[in-house]
Amino acid sequence: MTRIAFQGEPGAYSHEACRNARPNYEAVPCRTFEGVIEAVREGRAELAMLPVENSTYGRVADIHRLLPESGLHIVEEAFVRVHINLLALPGTKLDDVREAMSHTVLLGQCRSFLRQHGIHAVVGADTAGSAQQVAEEGNPAMAALASELAGEIYGLDVLARHIEDHDRNTTRFLIMANEPDMSRRGTSGMMTSFVFRVRNIPAALYKAMGGFATNGVNMTKLESYMVGGSFTATQFFADIEGHPDDPAVARALEELEYYTSTLSILGVYPADPRRHE
Repeated sequence: MTRIAFQGEPGAYSHEACRNARPNYEAVPCRTFEGVIEAVREGRAELAMLPVENSTYGRVADIHRLLPESGLHIVEEAFVRVHINLLALPGTKLDDVREAMSHTVLLGQCRSFLRQHGIHAVVGADTAGSAQQVAEEGNPAMAALASELAGEIYGLDVLARHIEDHDRNTTRFLIMANEPDMSRRGTSGMMTSFVFRVRNIPAALYKAMGGFATNGVNMTKLESYMVGGSFTATQFFADIEGHPDDPAVARALEELEYYTSTLSILGVYPADPRRHE
């Protein structure tokens, strides 16, 4: 069976993303993001599912540093709504629950519900791991905040669905493979992701970005981060709408290249239809 690797325990939101995007693939859990990348590079999985940003909490730490060094190529993006559920032992009633365990980020996204029901937040290592711990400890007063998939895997009841404070909380994932696939064309348009470093000349970044403006290419993301432990070495990660074969994109990238010391395209892939929702 074809396999797709993700970071976390079975039932994690990344696992849910794998099931949604590739329902016929075997999902392979890995302890770390580096482990996900290695699984694909070593042939233990054909695809990697990596979260890059959340609409509420911004970018996922370390991912942008790992992507350029991974040797993998982005072949697709997937937007997944983060629905948080209160999971408990079978037969437990909501009034029985005194504590709820989850990753600290999820706990912060359910403050209103927890306060309304007098439930104390308990920090766990991760979401699916918290569900597993609740199932193993057998304490009806302790619940978990996690995906419905985690409840299904660990045999827990869903006491309350979609209890997150923000009803549009979404995580963007990138699906990556050993080989690029630039031939596909999406019905909702195309995306191109790349990293670059500007040359050491005055206003280099401003000039490098000028080509996208003059050619009418929409840049949806531009983020900077330091590399090599240096305050002076800065790398930029960018997403733009379009395909490098599009004349306007080709002209913009050509102008960008003139002002950069390094430029590497990480992937050309169909835009997820949910990007514009």
